[in-house]
Amino acid sequence: MNREQAYRRMLGATANMQWNIAMMLEAKAEEAEKARHWICNHITAASFLGDQTQIKQTAQINEQVIEVLDGVNKMSQGILSVMKSVLPRSNDGGGDDDGDDEEMLFGMGDMN
Repeated sequence: MNREQAYRRMLGATANMQWNIAMMLEAKAEEAEKARHWICNHITAASFLGDQTQIKQTAQINEQVIEVLDGVNKMSQGILSVMKSVLPRSNDGGGDDDGDDEEMLFGMGDMN
């Protein structure tokens, strides 16, 4: 397998991963909407024994949301790493550093 084929496989796998992330987020959004609807209709201030219990329950719900967002962020960072290694970087915009590290990340050479 040559370099171009390897890059194509990496991009294909990345596209599949992005599709799966989208499907998971869609399912999670539907689940969150159902939970929101249930909470709004069934949970009242009288449902809790005190403020501490209410705050604890709210924190648990928010922690779950944060875990989902953290997982999505980590997957996005992985996708970004693949994209940086596969796609060539344009020389627009320059920078102050000498570019050796970035050349190693972005410089693929001629793919033809």
